[in-house]
Amino acid sequence: MRILIQRVKAASVRIEGETVAAIGAGLVLLVGVAKGDTPDMAAKLARKTANLRIFADDEGKLNLSVKDTGGEVLAVSQFTLYADTSRGNRPGFDPAAPPEMAKMLYEHFVQALIAEGLAVQTGVFQAYMLVHIENDGPVTLMLEDRA
Repeated sequence: MRILIQRVKAASVRIEGETVAAIGAGLVLLVGVAKGDTPDMAAKLARKTANLRIFADDEGKLNLSVKDTGGEVLAVSQFTLYADTSRGNRPGFDPAAPPEMAKMLYEHFVQALIAEGLAVQTGVFQAYMLVHIENDGPVTLMLEDRA
């Protein structure tokens, strides 16, 4: 499982011209699920994400988590995080989990974030989405747990 984390001032998801999710300051999480990933991996990455200290304290040091700041979270499923570009110019997506498994683990990850006390909004699984991200810093990190 891979989570691309972006610290944001604001973010939103639009589908067919309608805003389906929007947050203020917090994190955008692009969530990729691979074949072999497990609910335990999802829970572990949710805990890590919730407690990752990537927000500045009063002295400007990255000492605060999204939980500490009361920030919001926007989680968006992103199978393209598992694109294989090792051959040719067209990415292959064989490493990505099949949709039914990916959806179950994505939803498990979201529920684990909520259990951590975070306010979470989501995109729509398998939908074509326009994601607006006002990256703050920019601060962008990749978390990964492998099967």
